[in-house]
Amino acid sequence: MEKVEASKENRRSEEGQLSSSMSISSKDDRKIDSKRQPASRSSSSSSSSSDRRHRRRKHKHSKRSRRRSSDSRDRRHRRKRSHERRDRRRSRKYESHSKSDRDRHSDSLHKSRRKEDPPKFEKIEEPQDKRPEDYEIGSMKIVEKKKPTLPTRAGGVYVPPWKMEKIANELKSKDPDSKEHQRFMWENLRKSINGLINKVNVSNIQNIILELFQENLIRGRGLLTKAIFKAQMASPNFTHVYAALIAVLNTKLPEVVKLLISRYIIQFQKAYKRNNKIVCVAAVRMLAHLVNQQVIHEVLALEILSLFLENPTEDSIEMATDFMTECGQVLGDITPQGSIAIFERFKGILHEGECNRRVQYTIESLFNTRKSRFKNHPGVISELDLIEEEDRITHEVSLTDEFDAEEKVNFFQYESNYTENNKQWEEIQKEILGEEEERINKRIEQLDDEEESSESEEEDKIEDITEQDLMNLRKTIYLVIASSVDFEEVVHKLMKLNIREGQEIELCNMIVECCTQERTYLRFFGNIGERLCLLNEVYCEKFQESFEKQYATVHRLDTNKLRNSAKFYAHLMYTETIDWSILRVVILTEDETTAASRIFLKILFQELSENMGMELFKERLKQENVQPHLQGIFPKDSAKNARFSINFFTSIGLGAVTVGLREWLKEAPKLLMEQKLKEYQELQNLSSGSDSDSDSSSSSSSGSSSSNSSRSSKNNSKRSKSGSSSKPRGRSSSSGSDRSSRKSKGSKKSNRSRKSSSSSRRSSVSSESD
Repeated sequence: MEKVEASKENRRSEEGQLSSSMSISSKDDRKIDSKRQPASRSSSSSSSSSDRRHRRRKHKHSKRSRRRSSDSRDRRHRRKRSHERRDRRRSRKYESHSKSDRDRHSDSLHKSRRKEDPPKFEKIEEPQDKRPEDYEIGSMKIVEKKKPTLPTRAGGVYVPPWKMEKIANELKSKDPDSKEHQRFMWENLRKSINGLINKVNVSNIQNIILELFQENLIRGRGLLTKAIFKAQMASPNFTHVYAALIAVLNTKLPEVVKLLISRYIIQFQKAYKRNNKIVCVAAVRMLAHLVNQQVIHEVLALEILSLFLENPTEDSIEMATDFMTECGQVLGDITPQGSIAIFERFKGILHEGECNRRVQYTIESLFNTRKSRFKNHPGVISELDLIEEEDRITHEVSLTDEFDAEEKVNFFQYESNYTENNKQWEEIQKEILGEEEERINKRIEQLDDEEESSESEEEDKIEDITEQDLMNLRKTIYLVIASSVDFEEVVHKLMKLNIREGQEIELCNMIVECCTQERTYLRFFGNIGERLCLLNEVYCEKFQESFEKQYATVHRLDTNKLRNSAKFYAHLMYTETIDWSILRVVILTEDETTAASRIFLKILFQELSENMGMELFKERLKQENVQPHLQGIFPKDSAKNARFSINFFTSIGLGAVTVGLREWLKEAPKLLMEQKLKEYQELQNLSSGSDSDSDSSSSSSSGSSSSNSSRSSKNNSKRSKSGSSSKPRGRSSSSGSDRSSRKSKGSKKSNRSRKSSSSSRRSSVSSESD
């Protein structure tokens, strides 16, 4: 305690000395300043104003420096005092404790140190084959080894290659049903899929597809979709490459592709609701290229476009134009009417003029690309057209459908039947990569044998009389015609339908029916019929048959259908695709025609004259190969029918065609008389030849017969007189008919007598020659 008090007294004395020195120094400074002041004042009168300013500044600076030095000294003294107070408190606290408490505290510290530290000379048993890495740093404790696991995705820990290889070998050697092995294989699958998707491009897509099929894509379908999502978002210019890859996967694994489509649609819907333009544009571009590859049905594309243009904004119009530039060519080929409607909507937005100039420019550029027929934006590049028409599988989805994203598939899941799933995938992989050709060939041979055995049983099969196949064919023909823009496209699609023999007439009838359904005649249908006849002669015959049926049932049609069908057949006639021999069916008389048939013929002949010209039309009718087939149209059997034909053609404005028939009608009475005279002379010649050959015996018989005939005629005359006097006037016609019948009977008897006389003469001549 005496020592502590002595130290306190020493410190106080030091503080007193410091304070006295500080006061002395401050007094000296003041004295020096007071001495300097009068000198400065005396000299100030002689010095200039500039010197005064300089001195003032110096004086101010010296004052500031003094203040600063005094402040720093005060701070030092304060620190010293605070430290002294702290030391005093600690010493008082230590003095307050008794000696026994201090001893206890020191003993407890020694005991804790003894427990923690091992004895210095105690030996530790070390296992064999240990490296320095197996011990903790700063001690000789053995580190407990953890189970070998690969670093996680976040990781951040560098693992040397030799260690990675060792861990991988250990995990591979484990049981495949163990969780560690499955996790290791899952990580390898993830890395390989990501690497392949990131490497794919136009040149190596075929090789990448083969490598992808070597991975278990059913287990890693979530990883595959996730990898495609990331790669497409990172490089949207490669979207068409990823779409081609998806199209090839769709031919073999359509369920995996369906999951990818559903996720893309969900992503598009979320981004559209949240106004996330970047994600929305990426999703829309992928969906457009999937429509180009016909992985998705075109209905989804039309739904997306209608959604964008229903309540148009600047962003929605831009996305719609991007979407249309990507898949406009394919939509124009598949659904031309739908694409026309979309472009009409774009035109309406332009005319409204409510959008920005930049948006108007994008719409105008879209119309320019349409004019160039999407030359710079083809639907599918030739290098990426990897699928045949037969292998395509299209998913019919809509924005209103409910989709399951299957988020669980993205993460690792333990599988109890891991080995069985691997075997199933190996079988699928063999089928995909074509390693089962022998088995397939054997199966084909078995099927051939079965077909041969079943050929005998085909006769007993039930035939379908409902004509469902025919109805389906008619529907497809109608859809092809309705969904095409040009007649060339229609004919191209119709020739791909593989119409069987005997079904050509259905195609011709369907074209005629579609033509008659229109409000006005369209040359579109006439060009279709013309092109079909030029491609195949069978269709010429079938159109001729259809003309005959159409003319026979023309009374069932209304005037609009009459007009369209007549113009259709006129088109085929003046283009020389069908023969004019079809006109043999027409008989232009009052009895053989109806009002409907006359209208049909009127439109037919007027259309021919308008398109061919009157002179060419007349020359065509005068040709020798056509004249035999026009006897019904220009009848010469009677003057009445000829007059009817002439009047018909003059009423429709084609009187120039009937010049020959008019000339014939002028000379018709003379010609008819000449024909009758010729017939009469022929009869007279026959009768005169028979009279000259008659014999005397026949003359006697003829005399007797003539006497008999005269007698009979007299008796008849008497009866007729008596009858006429007795019968009333109303029955005179019947009496005349009786007379004519009697005369005919008498003439028949005379002819018989002549024949008998001629036969008797021949017999006499033969007897004389004998």
